Amino acid sequence: MPDERENKISCSNYQCEIELTLEILSGKWKALIIWNLHLHDTIRYNEFKRLIPSITQKMLTQQLKELEKYGIVSRKVYASVPPMVEYTLTQTGKQLIPIMEAMDSWGKKYVQEYHDIISKK
Repeated sequence: MPDERENKISCSNYQCEIELTLEILSGKWKALIIWNLHLHDTIRYNEFKRLIPSITQKMLTQQLKELEKYGIVSRKVYASVPPMVEYTLTQTGKQLIPIMEAMDSWGKKYVQEYHDIISKK
């Protein structure tokens, strides 16, 4: 659960569960991180930087830590030199994919409708 509410057993402090979902997914990068993990199954830390070139190292680390804390992403560290870290979606994270697919579909439709409206003006 997000920080200020993580000691709460229920979601009764949220007006609805949509609020909780949005709080967990909020931020510029979390959706892109989850979507890339969906597309690639397992991603090493440095691969994220290639897949999402405009994300800073600090922000990538912060977002991955939050997603791991929420149980959306799992992190596996290999004892090697240099250390190798891989990230995958957990079962909970995989449950977000149909929601994100619906968001992707809605976004594509919205962009098309928006362009249609603009071109008619």
